[in-house]
Amino acid sequence: MQEISLNRCDKCGSEAKVHLPYGPHRLCAQHFNEFFEHRVRKTMRTNRMVKYGEKVAVGVSGGKDSMVTLHMLNKVFGETWQNRIEAIMIDEGIRGYRDKAIEIAEEYCTAHSIPYNVVSMEDELGISTEQAMRRIHEAQGSMGATCSYCGVFRRQMLNRTARETGAQKLATGHNMDDEVQSIAMNVFSGDFTRLARIGEVAGGVKSAKLVPRIKPLYETPEKDIIAYAALNGIRHYSDECCPYSWMAKRNMYRKTLNDLENAVPGTKHSILASFRKLKPALRMLESNRSSAITECAQCGEASNSGTCASCRQMEKLMEMRGNKAPIRPKILKKDGALTCSQTKSVG
Repeated sequence: MQEISLNRCDKCGSEAKVHLPYGPHRLCAQHFNEFFEHRVRKTMRTNRMVKYGEKVAVGVSGGKDSMVTLHMLNKVFGETWQNRIEAIMIDEGIRGYRDKAIEIAEEYCTAHSIPYNVVSMEDELGISTEQAMRRIHEAQGSMGATCSYCGVFRRQMLNRTARETGAQKLATGHNMDDEVQSIAMNVFSGDFTRLARIGEVAGGVKSAKLVPRIKPLYETPEKDIIAYAALNGIRHYSDECCPYSWMAKRNMYRKTLNDLENAVPGTKHSILASFRKLKPALRMLESNRSSAITECAQCGEASNSGTCASCRQMEKLMEMRGNKAPIRPKILKKDGALTCSQTKSVG
């Protein structure tokens, strides 16, 4: 009898489809969906992520996290039209990987009448991630972490495109696992300035050129997202990881934290809860050290120094081949605003 009860839903006694060790919870498909969606809605509501009438841009890669984020935001706002959503997809130019993922995202947007933009990194920067990674590899990794280049470019493109579409918020698919990894990485590197800026609504600094980034899946574990996508038929690209992801330092933290969670279920929730209690003190500590946000002298985007991180990274890539060509040759500065000449917009 005990063995049978362990396979039953805690709510209704029917067959359990999902087991959540951190509860522990055993739930059927219906009650897991209710549990999952309630948590996402609560995260958005308690953190005041979206106000009435605001437009929300959604960064969509085609992976499980961003596709579930898009699905949830469409479920919350799609029927009421009180808040509009629009997807943004960054094509890093990684053939056989990103093109397949974007195809899935485009199909979802088309099926649900969601406007979307596809922004090509090569069109924007004159170089794709694939080309950039090749240069970094040829330089034997002497220029620092390879994924940091792609991440810097992606973040700026997402922010700029969200701003140009008139969005007041930019939603990303960052989940609880991502956040806990970021907390650990910043603690062990001693980067408390960056640590103070992460959270449900990322940033901590205000600028007309920065669209606040919200994370609806902030309190949702990665395994729960996988289960929700499977139970609800949310198609996403999962055939393989980014071919360059093995270079990321984050992988070590992911493995260590997963081992801790498997040994002591609920560890990640505890880390996140502890960080949230410490965050007000961190922000107060770092408030006097934060630099004012100005405009990058080269591209006009938001920056806390004369040259933004994206332009500095591009300069490094150009120096790797001794090429002093202008940065962002395909982006034009017009009346103080950046205009992309090759952005595909559908809606």
